[in-house]
Amino acid sequence: MSLFVTLAADILVAVLLAATIVTSLRLSRRIGQMKGDEAALRQTIGDLMVATGTAERAIAGLRAAIDDADRTLNASLDAATARSAELKLQVEAGETVVTRIGAIVAQMRAVPARPEPAHGPQVVAEPELQPLRRPEPSSPNGERLGAAAAAALAMSERALARVRARAA
Repeated sequence: MSLFVTLAADILVAVLLAATIVTSLRLSRRIGQMKGDEAALRQTIGDLMVATGTAERAIAGLRAAIDDADRTLNASLDAATARSAELKLQVEAGETVVTRIGAIVAQMRAVPARPEPAHGPQVVAEPELQPLRRPEPSSPNGERLGAAAAAALAMSERALARVRARAA
C-alpha cells in the first residue's frame, strides 16, 4: 500500500504543480496587461496635463480680452455721455434761437409794412396770395418751428412784393 500512497501523492503533487503553473501564466499575462495599461494611463495623464495647461492659457487670454473689451466699452460710454451733454447744450441753444426768431416774428407782425416809393409808372399790384394755414403742432418745439416757418413765409412774401414793385 505504500506504493499506492506514494503514487497518489506524486499525482497529487503533479496536479497541484500544473495548477500552479497555469495560475502563474495567467498572473503573468495580467501583470503584462497592467503594465501596458499603466503606460497608457501615464500617457493619458500627460495628455490631460498638456490640455490643462492649454486651457489655463486660453482662460488667461480670455480674461485679457474681457479686460480690453471692458476698457473699450467704458471709453465708448464716456464718449457717448460727452456727446449727449454736447447735444443737450446744442438743443438748448437751438431752442433759444427759435424763441428769439419767434419774438422777432411777433414784432414784425405788429409793425405795419412801409409802402415802397414808386419810381415810375404805377402798375396795379397783383392780389396777394393768402398763405396756407397749417394746423399748429402741439409740442413746444413744433410751435417754435411753426413760428419760424411763418416768419420765413412772411419775409419771402415781403421780398416778393418788393421785387414786383421794382419790376413794375
